[in-house]
Amino acid sequence: LRILSLGAGVQSSTLALMIAKGKIPMVDCAIFADTMGEPKAVYEWLSWLEKQLNYPVYKVSKGDLRQDILDAVNGTYKFMSVPFYTKNPTTNKKGLLFRQCTADYKIIPVNQKVRELLGLVSNEKRKKGTKVEMLMGISMDEVYRVKVNRLKYITNVYPLIELGMNRKDCLSWFKKHNYPTPPRSACTFCPFHNNSEWRNIKENKEEWDKVVELDKLIRKGTKKNTDEIFLHKSCIPIDKVDFTEKPDDQ
Repeated sequence: LRILSLGAGVQSSTLALMIAKGKIPMVDCAIFADTMGEPKAVYEWLSWLEKQLNYPVYKVSKGDLRQDILDAVNGTYKFMSVPFYTKNPTTNKKGLLFRQCTADYKIIPVNQKVRELLGLVSNEKRKKGTKVEMLMGISMDEVYRVKVNRLKYITNVYPLIELGMNRKDCLSWFKKHNYPTPPRSACTFCPFHNNSEWRNIKENKEEWDKVVELDKLIRKGTKKNTDEIFLHKSCIPIDKVDFTEKPDDQ
């Protein structure tokens, strides 16, 4: 199998369309792992993108990441998997929760779909010699994200890096082919947003209100973690943060 891991952001969308136009060898399908926490613009973009492609897009999901976060706070879910920022209310020492969301809500659901496409059920072992190529939408400016797949039968392939393309090249490619510009793909409550990205989210009142609500609800932490928890790295309530401050607005 030859599969595109589709995040529906700038880079993976570039790959998706380059494949459709024959600039990159054809794939059997694309797989989009849905955390159910993406901004509305990403889901609208994905709907448009699917119509441009000449191969199937499968959507998979582990579940609603936002709800699982709230359930972790309430003690009805095993743990909080997002690397939110923490602050000890006594010492003011800051920290970061362990990051497990990408593996649990992106990688594992995609790998489960790959097994399904291979005709494997439950814990059935794959046939010897089974090979899968997984095309990853990672560009030259993200070369630090290049990794060997943990599953021996899946080989990660990085066409944009092979082509020497960075994110700006991808945006130029969209412009050259008269395509609309794709939005950035990331959960609305992702703690790795920079201030510029937070400002963009704030422009959508409905999404921003849910972000503010979540930030307040996670503050008390979980039974296993008694530190205060925040969405923003300043460890200030998200609706009190001054997003016009710059050092991270690159």
